[in-house]
Amino acid sequence: MDNRFFEKPILNSPYEYPARHWELNDQGHPTQKIIEKRRSARFITPIPKPKKRKPKGAARQQNIVFDEGRKLSTQDQQYDPTPIINDLRRQVNLWRSIPNPKDWKVTPETARLLRHWRHHRFSHIRPFFCQVEAVETAIWLTEVAPKSGKSNKGFLDHLADANNDANPALSRLALKLAMGAGKTTVMAMLIAWQTINKVRRPNSRIFTRGFLVVAPGLTIRDRLRVLQPNDPDSYYQSRELVPGDMLADLERAKIVITNYHAFRHRERMALSKGGRSLLQGRGDSLNTLETEGQMLQRVMPDLMGMKNIMAINDEAHHCYREKPGDDGETSLKGDEKKEAQKNNEAARLWISGLEAVSRKIGINWVMDLSATPFFLRGSGYAEGTLFPWTMSDFSLMDAIESGIVKLPRVPVADNIPGGDMPRFRNLWEHIRTRMPKKGRGKAKTLDPLSLPVELQTALEALYGHYRKTFEIWEKDGIRVPPCFIVVCNNTSTSKLVYDYIAGFHRKNGDGTPTLENGRLELFRNFDGHGNPLARPNTLLIDSEQLETGDALDKNFRNMAADEIERFRYEMRQRGEHQKAEHIADQDLLREVMNTVGKEGRLGESVRCVVSVSMLTEGWDANTVTHVLGVRAFGTQLLCEQVIGRALRRQSYDLNEEGLFNAEYADVLGIPFDFTAKPVISPPQPPRETIQVRAVRPERDGLEIRFPRVRGYRVELPGLNSMPTPFSN
Repeated sequence: MDNRFFEKPILNSPYEYPARHWELNDQGHPTQKIIEKRRSARFITPIPKPKKRKPKGAARQQNIVFDEGRKLSTQDQQYDPTPIINDLRRQVNLWRSIPNPKDWKVTPETARLLRHWRHHRFSHIRPFFCQVEAVETAIWLTEVAPKSGKSNKGFLDHLADANNDANPALSRLALKLAMGAGKTTVMAMLIAWQTINKVRRPNSRIFTRGFLVVAPGLTIRDRLRVLQPNDPDSYYQSRELVPGDMLADLERAKIVITNYHAFRHRERMALSKGGRSLLQGRGDSLNTLETEGQMLQRVMPDLMGMKNIMAINDEAHHCYREKPGDDGETSLKGDEKKEAQKNNEAARLWISGLEAVSRKIGINWVMDLSATPFFLRGSGYAEGTLFPWTMSDFSLMDAIESGIVKLPRVPVADNIPGGDMPRFRNLWEHIRTRMPKKGRGKAKTLDPLSLPVELQTALEALYGHYRKTFEIWEKDGIRVPPCFIVVCNNTSTSKLVYDYIAGFHRKNGDGTPTLENGRLELFRNFDGHGNPLARPNTLLIDSEQLETGDALDKNFRNMAADEIERFRYEMRQRGEHQKAEHIADQDLLREVMNTVGKEGRLGESVRCVVSVSMLTEGWDANTVTHVLGVRAFGTQLLCEQVIGRALRRQSYDLNEEGLFNAEYADVLGIPFDFTAKPVISPPQPPRETIQVRAVRPERDGLEIRFPRVRGYRVELPGLNSMPTPFSN
């Protein structure tokens, strides 16, 4: 069978305009034919087929969605964003090709940044083409389109119409980038563009130096701290995103990074139920919640004195206003209904918070960044309907063809029977009735060694492939191990899988414990004598594990003293002095999770991570090579989000052809379209990545500092001091 796509998927340079692409059939599978032009924006895998809904009596009506932002369509929610995105892409490409910067219709500061991003000789990773294109789209719509007359007014009209219908109080612009394509870098570039222009043009109304960055959880919020100019790993300096003489302007930026949960109004005073009843008496119920202004003062005090800031939504598909007059939850049942209710509650809180900011302070633009900017289940729109304010798209297939991300595949190895591959690909369908339906807080005691035989076989099979990969990495001198992740449906399942993999103590009838060591040797958390390892090979990451505080062995702090001291130093650098003095186990565990695969950090030795939902977004470990799904995957959107955790590359070194070498993510239990057919997948060693960093804090005294030159002044000697040729 011809498998050229899997053998050599990369066709384009990550730094240049994509010139070729693989042809796909109607099912989204490669035909093995290469087309000599850029792929048009179209949606192959993320959009599932909407479920049919029964009309109600006289109110019978088809579902209505946006059609290019100008009118409404009744084509069963099949919103087609292709024309507007492709048209804008062509306009931006024509504008990009203009040779003289004076004809770009942008400020000199913007022109300087564009030249820097496109042509600067970066010492390490330079911005990818897709990252620059996303920022160029925002720049073109903000600075160029308003000056281009009627010819380009249609794009602005489209945005205005889309927002008036879906976000009447906000002006949103969605930039779609594949998972692993580097959305954080795009955020840093947007912040630099806006801040430098505002500092040098303080009276401008289209620029700002105030930014509210909103994330869906703590994991992502922690990762986004590199957007702060004073962070030790700040992207502006470490990734050379800003010319040296412009770095000082970035210090004027006011950046607040939060998670959307902070928008929930909190109690101003702690009252027991009895105390509340006593104070209330027979009068109206007491209102002890924060006011809108008090909530904003708590969430973003540094921005309260500013006007017309920019909001940036990371993983923006969680932020939307439900479709008016359409209860998207009525046709759902069971877990689907609970998931929809959870999605809608989160989306409602998130967008309500932004609307409050807009009312009190003003928001110029809301920049939405997501690999999947689609409406979620229960929103009133068909799940997978693209946000109609999406104006830029660099899809997962585009990213694969440019080598920016790994290629997901179903591995065929000696220990994976070929006839069982469909069973492994749709694992949950074969085991769901035998798995716990509740979290471990409500579930009865279960035996980890009684996992369904299909799940045990899948674990053993994928582990066998992982073991070969581990041995190759070790032989080639890679200093960190590859990472194997398991994504589960609830905390009961995650604990069962974790115990099966890493080992657990079983209580005997007399109350004494007996060790059942992990069934997967490389992932065991106990040595051959039954002693727990101070630095675990396997992590269990879920909400209950974080809350217990007993996830780390008591000897961990001694074994990881150097890494903990480095973590403490970084916290102080960020101004978190109080937290640095007393680091809680939960903070350590979160840092271990955030630094998996990073040499010299707390998570460098982790080989396996078992989780429920905490790794579905924002986790950017680049050493993940294997993923097992132990949960339902109702849509390709969810498949893409989970597989996305394994797509970040390890090496960014170009080969002799000026391309990246192909890297792969081996997947079981996730019915993703790209992995529809199993392929022979021998483990491959990656290129070793050498991390260069300062040795802190013990060698800070040897640091060599160079002055930052901000300008020059030439002083000529005065006339009185000059010698006079005719003087005596």
